[in-house]
Amino acid sequence: MTPCTAEEIAAALKLLEGRWKLMIVYCLFAQPIMRFSELERANPGISQKMLAQQLRELERVGIVGRTIHPEVPPRVEYFLTEHGQGLYPVLDALTTWARQQP
Repeated sequence: MTPCTAEEIAAALKLLEGRWKLMIVYCLFAQPIMRFSELERANPGISQKMLAQQLRELERVGIVGRTIHPEVPPRVEYFLTEHGQGLYPVLDALTTWARQQP
């Protein structure tokens, strides 16, 4: 396996930087399709403005997708894209590593 460069690591971390992005991704692993209000309840302490911003950024980089159902009021559902689902082994390894800390 070829070692990563500092630039590659920085680019990868930039995609997920911020307090809430990994928690949002984790929620979407636990429940594959969630509405905005469900994500808000699953992440106590996040403001609506911050949740919307983080979801937009995750959508922009292709980690999260969004479906808008043409209803009144509109129903919007969020899900992990195939690219986003690729984070599962990474988060699983990270949590396994964290459990082993003294």
